[in-house]
Amino acid sequence: MHSTHLAIVESSATLYANRAAFYVPAVDTTTNAVFEWRPVNFAQFKLDIDSYARYWTSIFESRNIEKNSVIGLWIGGFTYLDLLHVYGLSRAGYIPQLFSLRLPNPDIISELLTRADAKALIFDASFKDVLGNASVPIFPFQTSVDPSFTEGPLAPIADRALDDTVFIFHTSGSTSGSPKLVPCNYRWLQASIAKSHQLSVPKRPGQGDVTTWMGSVCHIGQSFMLLGALYHGSCTIQPTVITFDTPELLDMITRCGLNRLRQFAAFLAKNIRAAQKDPQLRSALAGLDEVLYSGMPLPQEEEKWAYAHMPLKNLFGSTECGATLTSVGGCGNDAHLLRALEKTDYAFLPIDGLDANGLGHHSTAQMLEFVVLSTSGDCPDASLRNANDGHFHTGDLFQEVAPGLYLSCGRNDDWIKSENSLRCDTKAIEDNVRETCGKFVLDCIVVGSGRPSPTLFVEAVGDMDETKLKKDIIRKTRAFHSRRYLHERITDPKFIVVVPRLTLPRTATKGNIRRKAVEDQFQSQLDTIYGLVR
Repeated sequence: MHSTHLAIVESSATLYANRAAFYVPAVDTTTNAVFEWRPVNFAQFKLDIDSYARYWTSIFESRNIEKNSVIGLWIGGFTYLDLLHVYGLSRAGYIPQLFSLRLPNPDIISELLTRADAKALIFDASFKDVLGNASVPIFPFQTSVDPSFTEGPLAPIADRALDDTVFIFHTSGSTSGSPKLVPCNYRWLQASIAKSHQLSVPKRPGQGDVTTWMGSVCHIGQSFMLLGALYHGSCTIQPTVITFDTPELLDMITRCGLNRLRQFAAFLAKNIRAAQKDPQLRSALAGLDEVLYSGMPLPQEEEKWAYAHMPLKNLFGSTECGATLTSVGGCGNDAHLLRALEKTDYAFLPIDGLDANGLGHHSTAQMLEFVVLSTSGDCPDASLRNANDGHFHTGDLFQEVAPGLYLSCGRNDDWIKSENSLRCDTKAIEDNVRETCGKFVLDCIVVGSGRPSPTLFVEAVGDMDETKLKKDIIRKTRAFHSRRYLHERITDPKFIVVVPRLTLPRTATKGNIRRKAVEDQFQSQLDTIYGLVR
């Protein structure tokens, strides 16, 4: 099995030279409609990577930036050109440090570049005016490179040790004011290739599958999924937007031959609800070989309906490890249960004093925490592991329903996942509100699981003008939120809900506000806030 992403590209460019690796949309600027899905074959993909590698080699050598240096990439991550920058930097012998556009604060970017000892930053054009005080040399994103870079010498791919760093990602939520570095070494990459390989075995023997781009390559999820698609000679469609609508989905099925739909749960849920009302979409989804979702659970009603009407699969994973568990699938009673991927080394360890009933589940079964053991190839960098036992404790909780089959039961911490499956530290937001607004806020809770951004519920100390209270909270917490990802921020008063004191549901023993109960009790109000029509 190939050991690196670049080895996969080299092999597939030979084995599947003329097969489409990507479909890229050509959009009519007047109607925003896709008039053509342009194929890029595997041979061309390799040539394009090499061209970008030559270009960036020439740029960095002229600035005396040594090979194996960390180079920051502050880009969207949703396009073919974005991928050429990531793989092109790797091919040139540098280590990409990947930043999402959802982290728009240049001060945080500068801090993270310093932590990684980065030597340069390639930036999206939208950030040109905010990088005046950058801590490293800056270079603009290239929408094309000069034709002269299509030929010429290119150094052989250097041998790397298993402990050498290949990529640097970041946690998708902020801790202590900023994301953490997630360094990924070649051992981790080998394990990820093995896992993605088994998840992406073609459903149609003798020809590659056609699947969808599901997220940003600046995050591990999409980078992970690409490994398997490229390995098996399958094609990945670049949609116009990740939240593509029903007409675009049907167009991808019809014109591109999409047979394996991959979406984050919140986006797939919208298509499931649409399919319940649209016979054409329902038939199209039923005819696919796989409908895979990830990031967070589907709502129970949508999940139950989908398992009955389409080939649904759930893929469970994390920022630090990539995919780890996958559902059984099919039509049986165990279809939704999760099991570990092959060639991994995981443990499900009991959490003392915690049962399912304590988390709002109608069961007294023992709660198990999912742990990635240090002996597993996908166990993340030592800086992210538990200091006591050396393993990676995910904080994800499960019940073992049958031997080796697990039911997800949420998390053992204060993190939630947003609509695009990125994480948000609710406790940090709540603590900041209590610290800065304690004179007029009795208590508070942050909710928004599966939503585009969080919403803050507050119980006021006394009678106050609601509009003024909301504005005061926004003003006093503005500096805190400016350092966070876009999906973690509360910067608009409409995302603050003021309720009478002692209104929010609490636990019977300690009197803590129950996050899930607030989500359920105020669901219709939250739907209105986010403009959702059910």
